[in-house]
Amino acid sequence: MAGNGRRKLVFDFHEGNRDMKDLLGGKGANLAEMTNIGLPVPPGFTTTTEACLSYLDRGTFPEGLMDEVDEHLERLEGTMGKKLGDDADPLLVSVRSGAKFSMPGMMDTVLNLGLNDKSVQGLAKQSSDERFAWDSYRRFVQMFGKIVLDIPGDRFEEALDRAKAKKGEAAKDTDLTAEDLRELTDEFKEIVRKETGEDFPHQPRQQLEKAIEAVFRSWNGARAVAYRRQNKISDALGTAVNVVAMVFGNMGEDSGTGVAFTRNPATGEKEPYGDYLPNAQGEDVVAGIRNTLKLTELAEIDPKSWEELRRGMDILEKHYRDMCDIEFTIERGKLWFLQTRVGKRTALAEWVMAHDMWQEGLIGREEGLLRLDPNRLEQLFKPVIEAGHKQKEKPATKGLNASPGAAVGRVVFTADGAEEWAERGEKVILVRRETTPDDYHGMIRSQGILTSAGGTNSHAAVVARGEGIPAVCGADQIRIQRAAKAFTVDGSNVQEGDWVTIDGTDGTVYLKQLDLEDPPLARAVAGDEAARREKIWKAFRAFMELADQKRRLRVRANADTPDQASNARARGAEGIGLCRTEHMFLGEERVAAVREMIFADTPEEEEAALASLLPLQRGDFVGIFEAMDGLPVTVRLLDPPLHEFLPNHVDLAVAVAVAEERHESEVVVRDEKIPLEEARDVLRKVEELHEANPMLGLRGVRLGIVKPGLYAMQVRAIVEAACDRVEAGGHPEVEIMIPLVATQEELRQMREELEPAAREVLVRRRVELPLHWGTMIELPRASVVAGEIAEVADFFSFGTNDLTQTAWGFSRDDIGKFLGMYEERKLVRANPFVTIDRPGVGRLMEMAVGAGKAVNPALHIGICGEHGGDPDSVVFCHEILLDYVSCSPYRIETARLAAGQAALGAAEAASK
Repeated sequence: MAGNGRRKLVFDFHEGNRDMKDLLGGKGANLAEMTNIGLPVPPGFTTTTEACLSYLDRGTFPEGLMDEVDEHLERLEGTMGKKLGDDADPLLVSVRSGAKFSMPGMMDTVLNLGLNDKSVQGLAKQSSDERFAWDSYRRFVQMFGKIVLDIPGDRFEEALDRAKAKKGEAAKDTDLTAEDLRELTDEFKEIVRKETGEDFPHQPRQQLEKAIEAVFRSWNGARAVAYRRQNKISDALGTAVNVVAMVFGNMGEDSGTGVAFTRNPATGEKEPYGDYLPNAQGEDVVAGIRNTLKLTELAEIDPKSWEELRRGMDILEKHYRDMCDIEFTIERGKLWFLQTRVGKRTALAEWVMAHDMWQEGLIGREEGLLRLDPNRLEQLFKPVIEAGHKQKEKPATKGLNASPGAAVGRVVFTADGAEEWAERGEKVILVRRETTPDDYHGMIRSQGILTSAGGTNSHAAVVARGEGIPAVCGADQIRIQRAAKAFTVDGSNVQEGDWVTIDGTDGTVYLKQLDLEDPPLARAVAGDEAARREKIWKAFRAFMELADQKRRLRVRANADTPDQASNARARGAEGIGLCRTEHMFLGEERVAAVREMIFADTPEEEEAALASLLPLQRGDFVGIFEAMDGLPVTVRLLDPPLHEFLPNHVDLAVAVAVAEERHESEVVVRDEKIPLEEARDVLRKVEELHEANPMLGLRGVRLGIVKPGLYAMQVRAIVEAACDRVEAGGHPEVEIMIPLVATQEELRQMREELEPAAREVLVRRRVELPLHWGTMIELPRASVVAGEIAEVADFFSFGTNDLTQTAWGFSRDDIGKFLGMYEERKLVRANPFVTIDRPGVGRLMEMAVGAGKAVNPALHIGICGEHGGDPDSVVFCHEILLDYVSCSPYRIETARLAAGQAALGAAEAASK
């Protein structure tokens, strides 16, 4: 506790540890941990996340914050033997953000704080390097101006570009002399005066207070909010602020800065990986101002620092029992560790590292399983450039392989442009010199990212790897002409909208649209023996086998065709949880038969139309039952309203009116010619079936009641197909699902009408086959009266798509128009059509499970909405004791992994 009984708001590094991330943020907690285990860390202190939240709530610092900052600053000055901003020998500090969860580049940092017109002279004298001092000062004015004073960064960048241009076309910032930098600093200060109407602040204590406030504010910056929303990080955490004594990598060629990973974050291989930049400060590496060197080149440049770095990397990986991402600076041959955290990695690297660390004994197999992110598993199946193209096509240029995977798209040059083009349905590649955090919204809408500058730890690379977006960085042969919206490379001119292909696995760039193909894991799953020799396949098998051993939930597929069913089974599906029969009515012959049924004037005509549909339906079911032989197949009887099989009401009415006005004998509707009299008949029927709200109209069980012959035909087709499989030696397991039931009586009457039709087929075919009858729970009323419905049901399957629509009153097709605003204003926690809304829809599900099981303990319950493939929703289904989830065939592995983790996590929690 601080004085007067207040909670302590500031901690020295030696007072914290890695378990204090909630209070000190990840960066502060890890700086404290590195200090405590004896690594060389510059001294400093951390203001807590609670201080930040108080500031954001009240708009002012919490009582006593700056008093505590002053106390800790005095201790820091005592440790360093220097005073902040002293004229003769100044202490300089960095002010860095640090939330509980890593948000690279999303919040703000200020370096070299404490410099002013007098202390820069003292720094020059003490360092014996006037150029270094003025370089540090111009950096400070630039960062402070942009971050603290909200001056557009381009103002400073343009001035810097002009200064470099005076030195020559290819000049770098390192070519600027001390006098150049002095003049540039004066120009920067003039920019501050013009933009703010005030002089640049020279009092170090005032600089520090303003910088802390700016970092607090950055928690609610647009890019930070967008990142949290994308990565499902709570807005209620706040950020800590770390005030750290500066060490300088820009003091000459015996100094430098870098980022190191203890393993390769792109491939997972156990090898040092990262970037190093001599004579630079840390922001230079991530900003892409200069192209970096490979980390391993440090061994030649500075062998002593390299060995110390390798030793520290080994200590940290063993201490954290994970791959570590490390920021470091070398100041005149002295190595300093500035930050560490468990490093972000690609989906591929995540699996390879977990497997290798288990094999090395660093972690257990179960811990390795829990480290895998099921939301990213699909990335392992991302396309790569088709092998034939890869061999014969010559790349136009090559950059750094920053984030794996291949991407094809049209070139755009701004983040806003990427977002706009993506909104139109275009696939885009965002091309930039380098990206900044302000580009985040466009980056996540792009198929791939291509930059002409920056290294493998630049902002573009870090974001791309985290979001699973292919990226090539540092392709320095590319010359971007922003005004012309074009770039040139290898003698070619590429305009906005032109097609390019990038390969983030090897860094190649092609100025054309190339075909893509499945990656090694996808081929391995499909049985490719060469692909099965690769490390990712071994990791995938080991952890998926463990997930399957641990999980209680079964995983089925939503599949409507034999091909889909076969694909799902190959991916590990344990049956079909939803076979939608409406998809079987597509095709000219089938639609014609359905229309004959709709237009039938007599029972005999309707029966004849249904009879023509029966063999077509039976053939579909035979293939599905064969693909899923020995596993349950849940067939949903026709659900959508009949008008969906007829022409659009408005289109048809307009076409008829036009034909009548022109005295034409035929009507054209969507390229189909219909005689005018027939078109009039169709229009009358369409108008008869037209509903104001068809989603809540004549569909599902209501359709079965109004058109009993339709469901009876489907049941006969299902059972006859099952009999065909039995006679062929198969073992079909048939579940017949009646949709949109709201009352017990609806299901009871349907069963009374349909079970005799099924029994007639079984008797006639002399086949013994148990049939299971159930319903979709997709209406709030059905959830509330589930106990009554369960008395006449063998199984329930939650149709969470419609249950979410009817519980929220949202249209799944229209929610996109306002969902972003709802999320921004925290009116919804997340898109309820992606992740189950636990308090609302989830509560309805819990009620239905409890009531149903209470009256019918043998009741089998699953879920077949799109939520069945969402990892968070799978965890919820495990918690409420569903028996299975059903999802798209391409999400089967994701659901299996999430179900295994849910069971393992629940077991671990229960044992504690």
